[in-house]
Amino acid sequence: MHSDSRIQAEKLLDFVAAVYVTHGVPEDEARLAADTLVQADLWGHQSHGVMRLAWYVARLRSGAMRAAADPHLVIDAGALAVVDGRDSMGQVLAARAADEAVRRAKAHGIGVVAVRNSNHFGTAMYFTRRAAREGCVAFLSTNASPAMAPWGGREKRVGNNPWSIAAPAGEHAPMVLDIANTVVARGKVYLARQKGQKIPLGWAIDHEGEPTTDPLAALSGIILPMGEHKGYGIAVMMDVLSGVLTGSNFGTSVRGPYQSEHKSGAGHLMIALDIAAFQPLAEFEVRMGKLIAELKSGRLANGATEILYPGELEARNDVENRAKGLVLPPDTLSALRELAGVRANCRFELK
Repeated sequence: MHSDSRIQAEKLLDFVAAVYVTHGVPEDEARLAADTLVQADLWGHQSHGVMRLAWYVARLRSGAMRAAADPHLVIDAGALAVVDGRDSMGQVLAARAADEAVRRAKAHGIGVVAVRNSNHFGTAMYFTRRAAREGCVAFLSTNASPAMAPWGGREKRVGNNPWSIAAPAGEHAPMVLDIANTVVARGKVYLARQKGQKIPLGWAIDHEGEPTTDPLAALSGIILPMGEHKGYGIAVMMDVLSGVLTGSNFGTSVRGPYQSEHKSGAGHLMIALDIAAFQPLAEFEVRMGKLIAELKSGRLANGATEILYPGELEARNDVENRAKGLVLPPDTLSALRELAGVRANCRFELK
Protein backbone atom coordinates (compact mmCIF):
# COMPACT_ATOMS: atom_id res chain seq x y z
CA MET A 1 0.00 0.00 0.00
CA HIS A 2 1.27 3.46 -0.87
CA SER A 3 1.29 6.05 1.89
CA ASP A 4 -1.23 8.20 0.00
CA SER A 5 -3.72 5.35 -0.40
CA ARG A 6 -7.01 5.82 1.35
CA ILE A 7 -8.45 3.08 3.53
CA GLN A 8 -12.15 2.71 4.16
CA ALA A 9 -12.99 2.88 7.84
CA GLU A 10 -15.03 -0.32 7.89
CA LYS A 11 -12.23 -2.32 6.29
CA LEU A 12 -9.73 -0.93 8.78
CA LEU A 13 -12.11 -1.74 11.62
CA ASP A 14 -12.43 -5.34 10.45
CA PHE A 15 -8.65 -5.63 10.24
CA VAL A 16 -7.93 -4.20 13.69
CA ALA A 17 -10.63 -6.36 15.26
CA ALA A 18 -9.12 -9.44 13.59
CA VAL A 19 -5.70 -8.59 15.05
CA TYR A 20 -7.21 -8.39 18.52
CA VAL A 21 -9.11 -11.67 18.08
CA THR A 22 -5.92 -13.51 17.12
CA HIS A 23 -4.47 -12.34 20.43
CA GLY A 24 -7.29 -13.83 22.48
CA VAL A 25 -9.69 -10.90 22.72
CA PRO A 26 -13.36 -12.01 22.44
CA GLU A 27 -15.06 -10.92 19.22
CA ASP A 28 -17.37 -8.31 20.73
CA GLU A 29 -14.62 -6.78 22.86
CA ALA A 30 -12.21 -6.85 19.93
CA ARG A 31 -14.75 -5.01 17.79
CA LEU A 32 -15.23 -2.36 20.49
CA ALA A 33 -11.51 -1.85 21.06
CA ALA A 34 -10.93 -1.65 17.31
CA ASP A 35 -13.72 0.89 16.90
CA THR A 36 -12.17 3.20 19.50
CA LEU A 37 -8.94 3.33 17.48
CA VAL A 38 -10.52 3.75 14.06
CA GLN A 39 -12.93 6.34 15.41
CA ALA A 40 -10.03 8.39 16.74
CA ASP A 41 -8.53 8.41 13.24
CA LEU A 42 -11.91 9.40 11.78
CA TRP A 43 -12.10 12.32 14.18
CA GLY A 44 -8.65 13.43 13.03
CA HIS A 45 -6.82 12.36 16.19
CA GLN A 46 -4.22 10.03 14.69
CA SER A 47 -2.19 10.25 17.88
CA HIS A 48 -4.86 8.03 19.48
CA GLY A 49 -5.77 5.98 16.41
CA VAL A 50 -4.53 2.71 14.93
CA MET A 51 -0.97 3.95 15.45
CA ARG A 52 -1.42 2.59 19.00
CA LEU A 53 -2.50 -0.92 17.99
CA ALA A 54 1.02 -2.34 18.19
CA TRP A 55 1.37 -0.99 21.74
CA TYR A 56 -1.81 -2.69 22.91
CA VAL A 57 -0.89 -5.95 21.16
CA ALA A 58 2.51 -5.95 22.88
CA ARG A 59 0.76 -5.65 26.23
CA LEU A 60 -1.55 -8.54 25.38
CA ARG A 61 1.40 -10.67 24.33
CA SER A 62 3.32 -9.97 27.53
CA GLY A 63 0.33 -10.69 29.73
CA ALA A 64 0.42 -7.22 31.27
CA MET A 65 -3.11 -6.69 29.95
CA ARG A 66 -5.86 -9.29 30.18
CA ALA A 67 -7.29 -10.30 26.78
CA ALA A 68 -10.81 -11.15 27.97
CA ALA A 69 -12.36 -8.65 30.36
CA ASP A 70 -12.95 -10.00 33.85
CA PRO A 71 -14.04 -7.07 36.05
CA HIS A 72 -15.28 -7.48 39.61
CA LEU A 73 -17.94 -5.31 41.25
CA VAL A 74 -16.40 -4.13 44.53
CA ILE A 75 -19.10 -1.70 45.69
CA ASP A 76 -22.72 -1.45 44.55
CA ALA A 77 -24.38 1.51 46.27
CA GLY A 78 -27.34 2.66 44.21
CA ALA A 79 -26.13 5.58 42.16
CA LEU A 80 -22.51 4.59 42.73
CA ALA A 81 -20.38 1.59 41.82
CA VAL A 82 -16.71 0.71 42.21
CA VAL A 83 -15.28 -1.82 39.77
CA ASP A 84 -11.97 -3.67 39.88
CA GLY A 85 -10.95 -4.06 36.25
CA ARG A 86 -8.41 -6.80 37.01
CA ASP A 87 -6.05 -5.53 34.32
CA SER A 88 -8.65 -5.86 31.57
CA MET A 89 -8.56 -3.71 28.42
CA GLY A 90 -9.22 -0.08 29.26
CA GLN A 91 -11.51 0.42 26.28
CA VAL A 92 -13.80 -2.40 27.36
CA LEU A 93 -13.87 -1.28 30.98
CA ALA A 94 -14.52 2.36 30.07
CA ALA A 95 -17.40 1.42 27.75
CA ARG A 96 -18.97 -0.75 30.43
CA ALA A 97 -18.48 2.03 32.98
CA ALA A 98 -20.20 4.50 30.67
CA ASP A 99 -23.16 2.18 30.11
CA GLU A 100 -23.42 1.38 33.81
CA ALA A 101 -23.23 5.06 34.77
CA VAL A 102 -26.07 5.82 32.36
CA ARG A 103 -28.17 2.96 33.74
CA ARG A 104 -27.72 4.23 37.28
CA ALA A 105 -28.35 7.83 36.22
CA LYS A 106 -31.69 6.84 34.70
CA ALA A 107 -32.65 5.39 38.08
CA HIS A 108 -31.15 8.02 40.39
CA GLY A 109 -30.55 11.13 38.27
CA ILE A 110 -26.80 10.59 38.59
CA GLY A 111 -24.62 7.56 38.01
CA VAL A 112 -21.01 7.30 39.15
CA VAL A 113 -18.72 4.41 38.28
CA ALA A 114 -15.16 4.27 39.59
CA VAL A 115 -12.78 1.83 37.89
CA ARG A 116 -9.52 0.61 39.39
CA ASN A 117 -6.76 -1.60 37.94
CA SER A 118 -7.58 -0.75 34.35
CA ASN A 119 -5.48 0.14 31.32
CA HIS A 120 -5.15 3.02 28.88
CA PHE A 121 -8.48 3.45 27.09
CA GLY A 122 -7.56 5.69 24.17
CA THR A 123 -9.79 8.66 23.43
CA ALA A 124 -11.94 9.76 26.37
CA MET A 125 -14.58 11.40 24.18
CA TYR A 126 -15.47 8.02 22.70
CA PHE A 127 -17.01 7.09 26.03
CA THR A 128 -18.55 10.42 27.07
CA ARG A 129 -20.25 10.64 23.66
CA ARG A 130 -21.58 7.14 24.31
CA ALA A 131 -23.41 8.48 27.37
CA ALA A 132 -24.49 11.68 25.62
CA ARG A 133 -26.30 9.59 23.01
CA GLU A 134 -28.44 8.28 25.89
CA GLY A 135 -29.56 11.75 26.99
CA CYS A 136 -26.89 12.36 29.63
CA VAL A 137 -24.24 14.94 30.29
CA ALA A 138 -21.13 12.86 30.94
CA PHE A 139 -17.76 13.36 32.59
CA LEU A 140 -14.82 10.95 32.41
CA SER A 141 -11.37 11.27 33.90
CA THR A 142 -8.37 8.95 33.86
CA ASN A 143 -4.82 9.01 35.10
CA ALA A 144 -1.73 8.16 33.10
CA SER A 145 1.95 7.44 33.48
CA PRO A 146 4.17 10.40 34.42
CA ALA A 147 4.69 12.83 31.54
CA MET A 148 5.32 16.18 33.19
CA ALA A 149 6.94 17.63 36.27
CA PRO A 150 5.15 19.29 39.17
CA TRP A 151 5.14 23.04 38.58
CA GLY A 152 8.59 24.24 39.56
CA GLY A 153 10.14 20.78 39.25
CA ARG A 154 12.26 18.98 36.64
CA GLU A 155 11.38 15.33 37.23
CA LYS A 156 8.38 13.43 35.87
CA ARG A 157 5.86 12.98 38.62
CA VAL A 158 2.49 13.79 37.03
CA GLY A 159 0.57 12.17 34.18
CA ASN A 160 -1.24 14.20 31.53
CA ASN A 161 -4.40 12.72 33.10
CA PRO A 162 -6.96 13.54 30.39
CA TRP A 163 -10.64 14.18 30.91
CA SER A 164 -13.74 14.68 28.80
CA ILE A 165 -17.20 16.22 29.11
CA ALA A 166 -19.92 15.60 26.53
CA ALA A 167 -23.52 16.72 26.12
CA PRO A 168 -26.15 16.11 23.45
CA ALA A 169 -26.97 19.14 21.33
CA GLY A 170 -30.18 18.29 19.50
CA GLU A 171 -29.83 18.72 15.75
CA HIS A 172 -26.13 19.43 16.18
CA ALA A 173 -23.37 16.94 16.82
CA PRO A 174 -22.72 16.54 20.56
CA MET A 175 -20.73 19.24 22.28
CA VAL A 176 -17.67 17.50 23.65
CA LEU A 177 -14.37 18.44 25.22
CA ASP A 178 -11.51 15.95 25.43
CA ILE A 179 -8.19 17.28 26.62
CA ALA A 180 -4.98 16.25 28.29
CA ASN A 181 -3.51 18.62 30.83
CA THR A 182 -0.20 18.87 29.05
CA VAL A 183 0.27 21.39 26.26
CA VAL A 184 -0.16 18.44 23.93
CA ALA A 185 -0.96 14.74 24.33
CA ARG A 186 2.17 12.61 24.36
CA GLY A 187 0.69 10.62 21.48
CA LYS A 188 1.10 13.68 19.27
CA VAL A 189 4.82 13.71 20.05
CA TYR A 190 5.02 10.02 19.13
CA LEU A 191 3.14 10.82 15.91
CA ALA A 192 5.61 13.60 15.07
CA ARG A 193 8.49 11.18 15.64
CA GLN A 194 6.79 8.64 13.41
CA LYS A 195 6.34 11.23 10.65
CA GLY A 196 9.91 12.51 11.02
CA GLN A 197 8.65 15.96 11.94
CA LYS A 198 9.82 18.50 14.49
CA ILE A 199 7.48 19.58 17.27
CA PRO A 200 6.67 23.23 18.02
CA LEU A 201 8.61 25.08 20.68
CA GLY A 202 6.63 25.19 23.88
CA TRP A 203 5.51 21.56 23.80
CA ALA A 204 8.37 20.09 25.81
CA ILE A 205 11.77 20.46 27.39
CA ASP A 206 14.63 17.95 27.13
CA HIS A 207 16.23 16.08 30.04
CA GLU A 208 18.46 19.10 30.67
CA GLY A 209 15.43 21.35 31.07
CA GLU A 210 15.96 23.16 27.76
CA PRO A 211 13.19 23.85 25.20
CA THR A 212 13.30 21.40 22.29
CA THR A 213 11.75 20.77 18.88
CA ASP A 214 13.08 17.20 18.72
CA PRO A 215 10.33 14.64 19.51
CA LEU A 216 12.90 12.12 20.76
CA ALA A 217 14.35 14.66 23.17
CA ALA A 218 10.82 15.57 24.24
CA LEU A 219 9.91 11.96 24.97
CA SER A 220 13.02 11.48 27.07
CA GLY A 221 12.44 14.86 28.67
CA ILE A 222 9.25 16.44 29.97
CA ILE A 223 6.02 17.45 28.25
CA LEU A 224 4.94 20.86 29.55
CA PRO A 225 1.58 21.50 31.26
CA MET A 226 -1.07 23.58 29.54
CA GLY A 227 -1.65 26.96 31.14
CA GLU A 228 1.52 26.58 33.20
CA HIS A 229 0.62 26.02 36.89
CA LYS A 230 -3.08 25.66 36.04
CA GLY A 231 -2.56 22.60 33.87
CA TYR A 232 -0.38 21.06 36.53
CA GLY A 233 -3.03 21.64 39.18
CA ILE A 234 -5.83 20.19 37.05
CA ALA A 235 -3.72 17.13 36.23
CA VAL A 236 -3.07 16.46 39.92
CA MET A 237 -6.76 16.76 40.78
CA MET A 238 -7.68 14.37 37.94
CA ASP A 239 -5.29 11.89 39.54
CA VAL A 240 -7.14 12.40 42.82
CA LEU A 241 -10.42 11.51 41.10
CA SER A 242 -9.08 8.73 38.88
CA GLY A 243 -6.46 7.09 41.05
CA VAL A 244 -6.61 8.02 44.72
CA LEU A 245 -10.42 8.00 45.00
CA THR A 246 -11.01 4.87 42.92
CA GLY A 247 -8.46 2.82 44.86
CA SER A 248 -6.24 2.43 41.81
CA ASN A 249 -2.61 3.37 41.24
CA PHE A 250 -1.69 7.03 41.16
CA GLY A 251 1.28 9.30 40.54
CA THR A 252 4.45 7.53 39.47
CA SER A 253 2.97 4.06 40.00
CA VAL A 254 0.81 4.29 36.85
CA ARG A 255 2.34 2.69 33.75
CA GLY A 256 1.64 3.71 30.15
CA PRO A 257 0.47 1.69 27.13
CA TYR A 258 3.93 1.72 25.55
CA GLN A 259 5.42 -0.02 28.61
CA SER A 260 4.56 -3.48 27.37
CA GLU A 261 5.88 -5.52 30.29
CA HIS A 262 4.21 -3.66 33.15
CA LYS A 263 0.66 -3.73 34.47
CA SER A 264 -0.86 -0.28 34.15
CA GLY A 265 -2.90 0.30 37.29
CA ALA A 266 -4.75 3.15 35.59
CA GLY A 267 -7.99 4.32 37.17
CA HIS A 268 -11.07 6.03 35.72
CA LEU A 269 -14.04 7.95 37.08
CA MET A 270 -17.20 8.07 34.95
CA ILE A 271 -20.13 10.31 35.90
CA ALA A 272 -23.43 10.49 34.01
CA LEU A 273 -26.12 13.08 34.71
CA ASP A 274 -29.59 12.25 33.40
CA ILE A 275 -30.75 15.44 31.72
CA ALA A 276 -34.40 14.47 32.16
CA ALA A 277 -33.91 14.68 35.93
CA PHE A 278 -33.08 18.38 35.51
CA GLN A 279 -35.43 19.40 32.71
CA PRO A 280 -37.11 17.85 29.66
CA LEU A 281 -34.46 16.61 27.23
CA ALA A 282 -36.09 18.50 24.33
CA GLU A 283 -35.86 21.74 26.31
CA PHE A 284 -32.20 21.10 27.08
CA GLU A 285 -31.45 20.47 23.41
CA VAL A 286 -33.14 23.73 22.42
CA ARG A 287 -31.07 25.56 25.00
CA MET A 288 -27.91 23.90 23.70
CA GLY A 289 -28.85 25.02 20.18
CA LYS A 290 -29.16 28.60 21.41
CA LEU A 291 -25.77 28.40 23.12
CA ILE A 292 -24.14 27.09 19.95
CA ALA A 293 -25.81 29.79 17.83
CA GLU A 294 -24.59 32.45 20.23
CA LEU A 295 -21.04 31.14 20.12
CA LYS A 296 -20.92 30.92 16.35
CA SER A 297 -22.50 34.31 15.69
CA GLY A 298 -19.73 36.30 17.35
CA ARG A 299 -17.41 38.60 15.39
CA LEU A 300 -14.41 36.79 13.93
CA ALA A 301 -10.85 37.46 14.99
CA ASN A 302 -8.37 38.59 12.34
CA GLY A 303 -7.50 35.68 10.09
CA ALA A 304 -10.31 33.45 11.36
CA THR A 305 -12.96 32.14 8.96
CA GLU A 306 -15.38 30.49 11.36
CA ILE A 307 -16.13 29.86 15.03
CA LEU A 308 -16.47 26.21 16.00
CA TYR A 309 -17.99 24.82 19.17
CA PRO A 310 -16.17 22.02 21.06
CA GLY A 311 -16.58 18.75 19.17
CA GLU A 312 -17.75 20.29 15.90
CA LEU A 313 -14.45 19.84 14.07
CA GLU A 314 -14.27 16.16 15.02
CA ALA A 315 -17.82 15.61 13.78
CA ARG A 316 -16.96 17.19 10.43
CA ASN A 317 -13.76 15.17 10.13
CA ASP A 318 -15.74 12.01 10.79
CA VAL A 319 -18.14 12.69 7.92
CA GLU A 320 -15.34 13.56 5.49
CA ASN A 321 -13.05 10.68 6.42
CA ARG A 322 -15.86 8.12 6.25
CA ALA A 323 -16.70 9.34 2.75
CA LYS A 324 -13.14 9.66 1.42
CA GLY A 325 -11.28 7.07 3.47
CA LEU A 326 -8.37 7.47 5.87
CA VAL A 327 -4.77 8.33 5.03
CA LEU A 328 -2.35 6.78 7.51
CA PRO A 329 1.34 7.66 8.03
CA PRO A 330 3.83 5.27 6.36
CA ASP A 331 5.21 4.05 9.69
CA THR A 332 1.69 3.23 10.88
CA LEU A 333 1.06 1.25 7.72
CA SER A 334 4.32 -0.63 8.19
CA ALA A 335 3.39 -1.49 11.77
CA LEU A 336 -0.04 -2.68 10.67
CA ARG A 337 1.46 -4.85 7.94
CA GLU A 338 3.77 -6.42 10.48
CA LEU A 339 0.83 -7.10 12.80
CA ALA A 340 -1.04 -8.56 9.86
CA GLY A 341 1.65 -11.19 9.61
CA VAL A 342 2.56 -10.39 6.02
CA ARG A 343 5.99 -11.89 6.59
CA ALA A 344 4.43 -14.85 8.37
CA ASN A 345 1.75 -15.34 5.71
CA CYS A 346 -1.02 -14.73 8.19
CA ARG A 347 -4.62 -15.25 7.06
CA PHE A 348 -5.47 -11.55 6.88
CA GLU A 349 -3.69 -8.66 5.26
CA LEU A 350 -4.23 -4.93 4.98
CA LYS A 351 -4.25 -3.95 1.31
